[in-house]
Formats: sequence, structure tokens, C-alpha cells
Amino acid sequence: MIKVVLLGFGNVNSHLLKAFNKSDEISVVQIFNRNYIKMISPFSAISFTDSISEIANADIYIIGIPDDAISNFSASLHFKNKLVVHTSGGAAMDVLSSKNRRGIFYPLQTFSKQRSVDFTNIPICIEAENPQDLDLLQQLGSVISKNVKIISSEKRTKLHLAAVFVNNFVNYLYQIGSEIVTKEDLPFELLKPLIAETALKIETLSPKEAQTGPAKRNDNKTIEKHLHLLEDNDFKDFYKLFTKALRER
Repeated sequence: MIKVVLLGFGNVNSHLLKAFNKSDEISVVQIFNRNYIKMISPFSAISFTDSISEIANADIYIIGIPDDAISNFSASLHFKNKLVVHTSGGAAMDVLSSKNRRGIFYPLQTFSKQRSVDFTNIPICIEAENPQDLDLLQQLGSVISKNVKIISSEKRTKLHLAAVFVNNFVNYLYQIGSEIVTKEDLPFELLKPLIAETALKIETLSPKEAQTGPAKRNDNKTIEKHLHLLEDNDFKDFYKLFTKALRER
């Protein structure tokens, strides 16, 4: 049984709690959060504390807080020589205080508290300073996912950069599309089959092979018409930038 303490209860750790709770091989012995959280069934029996000095003993401590706070928070922990990991894609392992054994447990996925996810195929990127801790993180990850990868901090930060492009930026483009159609009293649902097919195509094609649209076709009349229709200058700038990039690649 791997004993885990979750330090912070944002999107990532709240989803990890649900995934860990499904296994008989992992026990979440405590949740620490600076603000009180009322745990509901089936998690109501899990110990909760908002005091650093009362953090329980465990095999692994998982920090799930904003990147900028990881360093100071890890230095404030009262114990030493324990395995402390963080879940950030963009922060290096060495932001963690060296008074404890350091590691990474980064699930490569987008998390929202209001939406459940299946961890089975989510890549979990791990890293640790010594082989024994790496083995333990491998065991922990393998309980909830079939896709656990050992990835260095340098490569993980590049992976996280790529994830921002394919997730955060793409989702913002969804938001732009939603604003355009909503303004015309058209439902965003009309675009959902297109969004789904675009995502499905890269299962069998490379992103470059799957690319279509007026920029790919050098359809200048359509491009000029679209630019004329765009009233928001930021949206117009995005359109010009992406069109230029697509034409040059």
C-alpha cells in the first residue's frame, strides 16, 4: 500500500484523489489545503488539515499548487528526507527544497473540477533524484495509468510548451469561434462536429497532412472576405498571423 498526502487541492490533486481512491494499492491518508474544504462521500473519512505542522506521515507527498508558490511551500514543510513531488509541467524538479527527496508526478492532461476524466490513457511523466524513488513513482503511476514515462525536467518543460499550444491556445480559438457565431445568434454546437473530426484526423494523419482551409489553398478572396468581416482587431491580428504562418510552412 502506497501512502500519499496531497498538498493543495486544486484541479490536478482533486482529480488524482478520485483516481487513487479507486485503487486498493494506494491510500490517500491526508489532504492539506490552506483553505478549509468539506470533503464529501466517498472521501469524507480522509484526514484534512490546514496546518503545515500537522501534515501526516506518508510515502509520497504530492504538491499541487501554482508554480510560483512551489519553491517557498516546499521549503516550509516541517519534515526532511521524504519523497516530495510536484505536478507541474512547466516547473523544474530543482524548484523543490533539497531538504527532501525530490521528484515529479505530472499528468499530461487538462483538468476542470466539474468534468471527470479517465486516467487510464493519460500520460504521467515522472522524474526523481534516485532510482528507488523513481521506482516508487512508477508504481504509483502504473496503478492509475497505462502510460507512465520517465522524462527529464528539460524535456518536460518543452512538452508542456507543446501542450499549451495544442490545448490552451486551441481552446482560446474555440472561444473566438464561439463569440463569432453567438453574435449572429447561431449555436456553437454547429461547430462541434468539425472540432471533433479535426481532433480525430490526427489519429491517422500528421497535423501537417490534416491541414486544410483558405490559407492552405491560397484562397485570397476568402481570406480578404474573412478579414473584412472581423470587427475585433485582436481577432483580425490572430487571423493574419495564423494565415501567414500556414502559408510559410
